[in-house]
This record gives sequence, C-alpha cells and structure tokens, in this order.
Amino acid sequence: MLPKSRATAHFPQPMKFLAFLLITAATLFAQPNEIRKSLCRVNNTAQEFNYRVPWLPGGMEGGSGTGWVVGKRRLMTNAHVVSNARQLTVEKENDPKKYVAEVEFIGHDCDLAILKVADEGFWKDTRVLSIGGVPEIESMVQVYGYPIGGDRLSVTQGVVSRIDFSPYAHSAMDSHLTIQIDAAINPGNSGGPVLQKGAVVGVAFQGFSGDVAQNVGYMIPTPVVRHFLKDIEDGHYDRYMDLAVGTFPLQNATHRRALGLKEDDRGVVVTSIGEASVCHGKLKLGDVLLRVDGIDIQSDGMIVLGGERVMMAEVGERKFKGDSVKFDILRDGKAAKVDVTFTRAWPYIHQANSYDPPRYVTFGGLLFQPLNRNLMGAYKFSNPRLGYMYQHFIEDELYKERDEIVVLTALLPDTINTFMEEFREGIVEKLNGKKIRNLKELADAIAANGDQFVFEFNGIGRPLVLERKDVEAASDRIRKRYNVLREQFLGDDSDK
Repeated sequence: MLPKSRATAHFPQPMKFLAFLLITAATLFAQPNEIRKSLCRVNNTAQEFNYRVPWLPGGMEGGSGTGWVVGKRRLMTNAHVVSNARQLTVEKENDPKKYVAEVEFIGHDCDLAILKVADEGFWKDTRVLSIGGVPEIESMVQVYGYPIGGDRLSVTQGVVSRIDFSPYAHSAMDSHLTIQIDAAINPGNSGGPVLQKGAVVGVAFQGFSGDVAQNVGYMIPTPVVRHFLKDIEDGHYDRYMDLAVGTFPLQNATHRRALGLKEDDRGVVVTSIGEASVCHGKLKLGDVLLRVDGIDIQSDGMIVLGGERVMMAEVGERKFKGDSVKFDILRDGKAAKVDVTFTRAWPYIHQANSYDPPRYVTFGGLLFQPLNRNLMGAYKFSNPRLGYMYQHFIEDELYKERDEIVVLTALLPDTINTFMEEFREGIVEKLNGKKIRNLKELADAIAANGDQFVFEFNGIGRPLVLERKDVEAASDRIRKRYNVLREQFLGDDSDK
C-alpha cells in the first residue's frame, strides 16, 4: 500500500535489465530461506473515520503491503499499510494460510509499524533480517515486496541516486532522512525491505506517479528504522524530538564580520524560538550556533554526520526523550555553552494527518470539533479566520491563547437551534464567561451547573444562547433523528 496517487512502473534498459535478472536470480536462489521465507504480504481491511458525522463509522476499504521479520516474533512494515485497520492478515509465499496479525507499535511521524503474529506456525523457517548502514550513492540495491500485478514475491533493482531530508507523505508534516532510488516502487511494495549484500538498508515507502517523475522511488533509511526500534524498547513510542528553532545562514561576509565571526565558514544565527520548544529559555534570539554535540555547524546550516552532509536538525532527529543536545554558541560576542534536554516531543501536530478517532462534542444539535488537517479536508471551510488560525497556529504562536481551535462545525437542525446558522464555522472563545482553550474545557463547561449557556465566538458580535431546560427536552429527539450514538468523544473510552 502506498499513499494515494503514487508510483508507476517502467521497464529498465536492455543491459540494465540483463544485469538485473542475473543479480536477482543469484540473490533469490542463493538465499531462498533467508529472504523469501522472512517476508510476507500484509492485508489490511481498514475503516476510514467520518469527520462530518464523527459518531458514525466511515466507509470500508482494503489495501496491502509488505512486511519482514525485524526481530523475534516481530514484523516491520509501513504505518500507512496498517493505519485504520479493523482486521490484519499476513501471508507467506508457498503457505496457503492467512495468519491474523495485530499492530504492536505504530509511528505515524516516521511511517513505520511493528506487527505481532500469535500463531507460532507463521514463524516456522523465518529468520531475523540483519540491518545494515546507509548505502553509498550510485550503489545497487534490491527492493523486495508484493506489488500490484501478481501474487508472488517481486524483486526490483535500482541505483541509490540521492540522500536527502524530505517530507514523509503519510503524516504530510514530518520530514526525515530519505533515500531516493530508481527502482520501481508500486502499491503493495510499501513496507518491504530494500537490501544490499544481504542486509536491509531501507524500507520502501513512497514514490511519484508517472506524470510527475519517472523511475523515482523512496526508502526509509536505517537511521530512521533504528531510531524507531530504539524508541519502542521501553514499550511506548514517544515520537520524534524537535528543537523547534528557526535559523538564518551566515554566508554573507559582511554579516559575519558584524557578528564578530571568524572567516571559517561556521555558524548560523537564531531567528525564532517557539514558546513550546524545548529550547525556550535556553537559547536566545541572536545567538550564533557554532557547534552541536561537538560537530561544526556550517554557515548554510548543514553538518557532516556519518560522512554525509545533512541538515542540523538531523542531530535532534537521532535523539530520544530524555536525551540532551549540547551547543557551542556566540552570545553578545562571547563564547558560551548551552545544554538542551528533550523533555517532550513537539506538542502541536494539528497540521499532520491524524489516524485517531475524531473527537467531538454535541450539545443542543450543535457539533463542536477541534481543528486539524483531517477536519479541514472534510469540511472545506469558507471562514477565512479558520484558514488563518490553521496556517499560523505555530508560526504566530496562537497556542499561547489556546491548546487547540474549537470550531462549531455543523448544526443538526431542530427547533432549538433555528436561526443559528450564522454561528456555523465559528471559533469558540468563551462559554459562560470562561475562556475555552480546548475541547475538554468546553465539555467540562457544558457539564457544569447552570440554567443558561452563553457561547461567544471569535469575530461574531453577538453570543449564541441556549437554555438548559430546552436542551434537555430536545436531547433524545435529536439523538434519535440523527442517530447520534454518542453525544461526545474526547479521546478517552470513559467518555459518554
């Protein structure tokens, strides 16, 4: 399974095709048990969430990908292969049985997941595939998987053409180290191992459609794979850490002299620090970052890590919750050292795709939901205030005023809410004079004692007012009319 509208296949040139056949045949027949029997097709019966009617289940769909044995009784695949799963099964080549699998860990920010299979019969003759390093540019790799076009295991071969720091399509917000190859990666390849000399050097995960680029596929490199495996060792996935610091390159000689810097092509200047950043209170605007964890920061913001030039952010990428980063800086012309500890992951991820059930509160036929990427896609809001708050929530630090943006997304028409259409798409500011910072606070304010409910909205001159007795009288009527199975869901099974 690939993110929608992804890769297409093309046949290699004759000489390359001959070399491909020879290498593929040698690899497959030399190691039939070590590779073939340690791979499987992953079948996902998924159910998408319905953000417009969040108390009802969404439509069903199916998809498939590839998994491989990464540890004792553990399979690795892509997160997008198993997201929203209602039932997962795995199949091995030359084994007619479908085995039930479960998601043990999932990292939507890095598009990786771990599956477990309880049936011991599945693990017969399998072995853990070894994980290698980062392959060199222009070196050959083999992509294993079960892409569309057949039921048997497929192997394609390609050349490593680029190592970069790029967006991951699954979350649509997170960027990590990626490796570009020219091997075909099609739907069904996702999650499959990319091997070089018998060791896994990456996990196939996304590509381009043929009308965008030809023979371009991407794999998740082993530093990201190892990071995910290390993170889950304590039984919990903490997500990637983020410095959340903006910097400006110092390549201009005049700028460097003004800051008192040497002509050694080192250093970037801090231009922004989010209040929610772990660097807040540690670094200051105008600080010049010279070294990070003993590694020189070049004037364009790049560092050399593992022999490759990568963005400075890659240092934070390889850290875990509780780890620290050490900076050598120049502050007000004086050398200093700053230690920053990752106490938490970046808390605001509303601009990323969500794969959790939608949270909501219904009250008097009013539907309130927190704004996120999924909600924006489901409703196509026309209120420009919503567009601004969504796009600038982090950049303009709107999170100082609220943890999330609570929106009146829809009205379930009833006599109790007649003539209230003007409030639809309104951003809740206050309820009964209390500032509302998140959906939970709204639910608590509704549950509080009171005969009247006065809702105030951002940019709307008059309030929306409901009487408790009217809401209680209409509650059963509205629930039955619109089949509202649950009046609120706040992300906790204890909600009613």
